[in-house]
Amino acid sequence: MSFKEFENRARLYVIGALDDVETREFEEARGKFGQKAEDFITECYRLHEAFALSLRPAKSSDALKERLMKMVRERRQEDPSR
Repeated sequence: MSFKEFENRARLYVIGALDDVETREFEEARGKFGQKAEDFITECYRLHEAFALSLRPAKSSDALKERLMKMVRERRQEDPSR
């Protein structure tokens, strides 16, 4: 695996999008590329966290809340022991 391919997989690794075989190959390349690989992975995690923190939570609508409460009430009527 080239370092360029390693960089592409690192981005997927950070978000948990590699399958078992890809993860094993990635880990082998991680050892091969040493500190350069570790530095890149650290940067990917940093960017991933920054992106996640930049997202605004979606506002839940009153209609959505009402649908959820209706589902809860219906389940309670089906099984009163809940």
